[in-house]
Amino acid sequence: MDRLDNTVRPYAWGSPTAIPRLLGTEPTGEPQAEMWMGAHPGAPSRTARGTLAEVIDADPERELGKEAVAKFGPRLPFLLKILAADAPLSLQVHPDLAQAREGYADEERRGVPLDAPERNYKDANHKPELICALTEFDGLCGFRPPERAADLLAALGVDSLKPYVDLLHARPEDAALREVLTAILTADREETARTVAEAAAACARLGGDHAPYAQLAHHYPGDPGVLAAMLLNHVRLQPGEALFLGAGVPHAYLSGLGVEIMANSDNVLRCGLTPKHVDVPELLRVVRFEASDPGVLRPEAAPDGEEVYETPTDEFRLSRHVLPEGGTAHDLTRDTPQILLCTAGAVRAGEYELGPGRSVFVPAGEKAEISGAGTVFRATVVV
Repeated sequence: MDRLDNTVRPYAWGSPTAIPRLLGTEPTGEPQAEMWMGAHPGAPSRTARGTLAEVIDADPERELGKEAVAKFGPRLPFLLKILAADAPLSLQVHPDLAQAREGYADEERRGVPLDAPERNYKDANHKPELICALTEFDGLCGFRPPERAADLLAALGVDSLKPYVDLLHARPEDAALREVLTAILTADREETARTVAEAAAACARLGGDHAPYAQLAHHYPGDPGVLAAMLLNHVRLQPGEALFLGAGVPHAYLSGLGVEIMANSDNVLRCGLTPKHVDVPELLRVVRFEASDPGVLRPEAAPDGEEVYETPTDEFRLSRHVLPEGGTAHDLTRDTPQILLCTAGAVRAGEYELGPGRSVFVPAGEKAEISGAGTVFRATVVV
């Protein structure tokens, strides 16, 4: 078992206080957006044996287990994070595995540099992800039914939005959503900026269901993503609740602190709320134009006090143990690699004492026992 020393990424949307508060450290005054736990080459966790990437590379079967290597290859297939949003992240969507492989191969053939701003596919993997709230957490997830999106837009009383309202009422669901999103993202930027300004003022005046979009416009004035966001479901998670984001589902995180886990990929296609590149044709190829319930997940009880967040992906499995004062120890030994993350209280994992925000890597098959009083999230894979 290895104690992890993890990198905090200072993205501009991050909270300057939430991660320091969790860790019990002094804020630096700079945003602290994500703390990464894993072997991602961008910021691998550090151990006494070297970076976690180096440790795994030295002996993949020992660290990951034969079954995990056979199924996923000689790399840790997930990345675990603590995410702290103080401002909205970009509105985005992730490709499925076939789309990622095709897109990556195409950009490689065309010689698009990996660090080019117009590059869509950093790797050939998909990026399903799960966010579990540690505090109240706001986000956008999946399309609303077109008639509900039409009602939300119509209530603003903005003349330039009427064509979108009419399209949403007049077309079948998939065509309506596709046509309106396409129109929003390809419209003249100056005209769109004026429409967004009018819509934002109306949202601020109306409040209620419109309030989140006034906040979006405050952070991203004139951005067409503000209008695109009104096509999506607004979700407010309570602590312990989660969202699973599958391929093709547009989403954005708005505010809050959470534990996030994802397949080990950087593939993101942006729809708006960003100054970065938006590739509209590729985005439209990947988005699934279907209304859906956000599907708020609550953990399901499993043996030995484990609470599991069930998802359809095998690259990761997230669960938690809430350990009461004076409770018994729990044996978490598995034939797959694990990261154990404490988010509350004080727990013991093997030889290590863990406080909030502290974590360990457990190689496949190694004894893993936890005890104490607190909350431990457990990340592993399904083989």
